[in-house]
Amino acid sequence: MIGNSAYPDADSPLPIITRNAEGLTNALREHGFLVDAIENATGSDMTHAVDHLRARVHSNSTVLVYFGGYGIQSDGHNYLIPVDAKIWSEEDIRLQGLSIDHLLSQLQTSGARVRLLVIEASRRNPYERRFRTYSHGLAPIQGVENALTLSSAAPGAIVEDPDELHSRLMTALLTQMDSSRGIEEVFNNTQNAVVTASQGQQTPVVSSTLTESVDLWAERSGVPVFSAGSAVSGRSE
Repeated sequence: MIGNSAYPDADSPLPIITRNAEGLTNALREHGFLVDAIENATGSDMTHAVDHLRARVHSNSTVLVYFGGYGIQSDGHNYLIPVDAKIWSEEDIRLQGLSIDHLLSQLQTSGARVRLLVIEASRRNPYERRFRTYSHGLAPIQGVENALTLSSAAPGAIVEDPDELHSRLMTALLTQMDSSRGIEEVFNNTQNAVVTASQGQQTPVVSSTLTESVDLWAERSGVPVFSAGSAVSGRSE
């Protein structure tokens, strides 16, 4: 779980991200998962979190990674931004952000059988206005084999955080995790619930290359769930 809410360059913090990460962490723990959570991760923290996850993932496991904070696209690729980033140009994005492509590649080579990714990073940020006329949101996320991705907004779209306990995406996700079994059903129902709650103003994107049905709550074995500013989870099935 990675929840980045306190960016020094931002006009104000993102307290909803802290609450989102805590909410997902608690939900996973209540279902028997061990969770390592990182709040306000620096670049080195995020790199270490990915390395730590790869080292602890068991073969034939399911891994869930959650990131909440700022994300920026550059040349069709997406980057998750650490709190200590100093971004003034396109090159800085690529040098200082954590590439989602790299993250998915690391998950693919970790030995995990199933890779799940939840990204809440499509929001206006303090960096793009330095070299762009507006925030571009995220580009389409290209999945790897046997993976399922949930992103909070359509490509190029920006989400405004509501003045509520959780974001629309997290509110729907936590509800669906309690009521639905298969994780693909959970993500699809979350997408539909957010579209309804926002009256069509926010459309999360679900991308699947899953080749099997995955039930998060089945056969829990206590293999760690990881989080770095959002949430990262791993378990054997």
